[in-house]
Amino acid sequence: MGLDAHNYIQNSNGVISVLIPTVKDFNLISALVVIGLLYAVGFLLVEQSGILSKESFRINAIALVASVIWILTTVVGALVEIAQLIGGSFFDAFDFRLLREFFATTSVGRGYIFQIVMGGIVISLISRARKVGAIYYALAITMLALLVPLFQSHAASAGNHGLAIGSLIFHVASASLWAGGVIGLVVITPTARNLAISRFSTLALWCAIIVVISGALNAWTRLNDLQGWHTLYGGAVLIKILLLLLLVVIGSKHRRHIVDNLQGTAQFLRLLINESVILIGAVAIGGWLSTVQPPASPSSIASAADPVVRIVGMPMPSQPTISRILLAYVPDGTVLGILILILALYVRGVLILSRRGDTWPVGRTVSFAIGISLVDFATSGGLGVYAHFAFSYHMLAHMTLGMIAPIGLVLGAPLTLALRTLPQGRTKDERGVRGTLIRIIHSRYSIIITNPIIALVLFDGSLFLLYMTPIFGKLMQSHSGHLLMDMHFLLAGYLFFYVIIGVDPNPRKIPHIVRIIVLLAAMSIHAFFSIALLSTTTLVDGGYFASLNRPWNLNLLADQHLGGAIGWAMGEIPILLALIATFIQWMRDDSRETRRIDRSADRAAAMGEDDELAKYNKYLATLADRDRQQFKEVD
Repeated sequence: MGLDAHNYIQNSNGVISVLIPTVKDFNLISALVVIGLLYAVGFLLVEQSGILSKESFRINAIALVASVIWILTTVVGALVEIAQLIGGSFFDAFDFRLLREFFATTSVGRGYIFQIVMGGIVISLISRARKVGAIYYALAITMLALLVPLFQSHAASAGNHGLAIGSLIFHVASASLWAGGVIGLVVITPTARNLAISRFSTLALWCAIIVVISGALNAWTRLNDLQGWHTLYGGAVLIKILLLLLLVVIGSKHRRHIVDNLQGTAQFLRLLINESVILIGAVAIGGWLSTVQPPASPSSIASAADPVVRIVGMPMPSQPTISRILLAYVPDGTVLGILILILALYVRGVLILSRRGDTWPVGRTVSFAIGISLVDFATSGGLGVYAHFAFSYHMLAHMTLGMIAPIGLVLGAPLTLALRTLPQGRTKDERGVRGTLIRIIHSRYSIIITNPIIALVLFDGSLFLLYMTPIFGKLMQSHSGHLLMDMHFLLAGYLFFYVIIGVDPNPRKIPHIVRIIVLLAAMSIHAFFSIALLSTTTLVDGGYFASLNRPWNLNLLADQHLGGAIGWAMGEIPILLALIATFIQWMRDDSRETRRIDRSADRAAAMGEDDELAKYNKYLATLADRDRQQFKEVD
C-alpha cells in the first residue's frame, strides 16, 4: 500500500509538472486572442461615429468565447498551482480550506483572483458592447489583468527588480499588442483588412522596437553572467530572441512590400499565418520560462541573502551627500519605460508638425522635457533611490512628483500637440484616434474630474488618507505599492495644475477668481497637513524604515518631522508660482478681450455701423419707449 501511494504521488507530480506549462501556455494564448480581437474591433475595424459595425459584432462574438476560455484556463491554472504546492494530484486541490488559504494569504493566489475578476468584467463589457468605448475599456482591463501579476513573477526576485519588472511589463505588453494585432488581421475579412494594414503596420514597428529592447534588458537582469547563458533557461531565452528577430524580419517585409502589393491576397494571408505560428512558439517558450526559476549567479545569491534587497530591491546606499544624490541612478523600469514612450511620442508629434511646415513653441518642448527629467530624477535618480530609505527623501520625491514636475508637463501642452498630430478617421464617419481623444476630453468623466473641488480633493485630500492611515506603510512594503504612490502623486498633481494653469483644452471654463480661491485653499490645506506631520509623536510608516536598519540618520521621528518641513516649504512655493501665473493669465485674457472689443468697434465704425455700446444704448432706449407706450395705453 505504501508503494502504491508513493507511485501515485510520483505519477501525480509528473502530471502536474506537464500541466503547469501547458495550462500557462493556453492561458496566455487565449489572453492574446482576446487582446487581438479587442484591438481589431477598437482600432483596426472602421466604426461609424463610435457605433460598432456588423463586422465588429462578429469579432466580438469570437472574443466573448475566447474570454470564457481565458477565465477557465486561469481557474485551472490556480488549481494546478495548488496541486504543485501540496505535492498532490489535480483533484486534491479541490479542498475548500486549501483554496481559501491559497487565495487569501498568498500573493500568487490574489493574482489569480485579480485575473478572474478582471476577466468577468471583460466578459460583461464585451457582451453588452454597442459602442467602441466599451471595447477600449475591455482592452485596457485585459491588459491590466495580464500585467499586474508580473509583479509577483520571478523578475521580482532579481537583483534590480525595478528594472527587471519594468522591462518584463513592457516586453509582455508590446508583445501582446503585436501578437494580438496579427491575430486580429487573420480573423477580420479581407475588405476590412485592407483599411487596417497601414494602422497595424505602424503599431507593429513600435512594438517590435519595444519588444527587442525590453527583452534584452530583462534577459540581462536575469542572466547577468556568462554561465547563466549555458543553462537550459539561457538556451530557451536565446531561442525566443531568435524567434523575435525572425518576427522583426517578417514585419519589415510586411511593412515594405505587403501593404502595397499583397493586400487581400492568399499570399498575404499565408504570411500572417506564418507570423502567427512563430508568435505562438515564442509565447509557448515565454510561458515555460515563467514556470522556471532563472539560474542563480553569485551576485544574485548575494543579493538574495541581503535582507535590505529582499525588502527594497536594491542594496543600502551610503550616507547621502549632494554628489551621491545627483549621481546615483537605479532605474525603475516601469516608470522609465513610460517616460521614454511619452517623450518619444511627444518628439514624434513635434517632428510631424515640422514636416508640415507648422511651428511648435520651443518653450513648450523645453518645459515638457524638464518635467520628464524631474519625474525620472524623483523615481530612478538619486532622489528616487534615497526615497526608499528615508522619509525626508521620500517627501522630497513626493513634492517633486506632485508639485514641480506636473507644472512643466502641463505647460508643455501635450494634449494640444496630440490633437494637432493624431490621425483622423479613415472615413468621414469614423472618429479615429483624434476624434476619440476629443470625445474623452469632453466626456462626462472629464467634466467631473476637472471640477476644481474634485481636483483639489485628489491633490491635497489624498495626503491625509495616505499618510495618516496605515496605507502608507503597506504601500512602502512592495515595489508595486511604491509605483502606485508615484503614479498617484504625478497624476493628481498634473490634474490639479491642468485645471488651474493648463494651456490645453479644458471641458470646463473656470473663472480666474475661482482658480485663485482654489489655489489659496490648496496652500492652506497643504500647510495644515505639514503642521500635522510636524506634530506627530509616532511613526507613520508602519515600521518600514525601522526594518531597514540604515546606518545613517538614525532618528526616524526627527527625519519624519524633517519630511513635514520639506513638504511645507516645497508645497507652498509651487502653489505661489501657480498663483502668479494665474494672475498673469487673467490680465492677458482681459487684455485680449479688450482688443477684441476694440477691433469690433473699429470694424463697425469703418462700415458706418454703431459699436456695441451704442447698440446697447439704443436697445435700452427701445425698451424705455415700449414701456412709455404701454403706460399710455393703460391710461
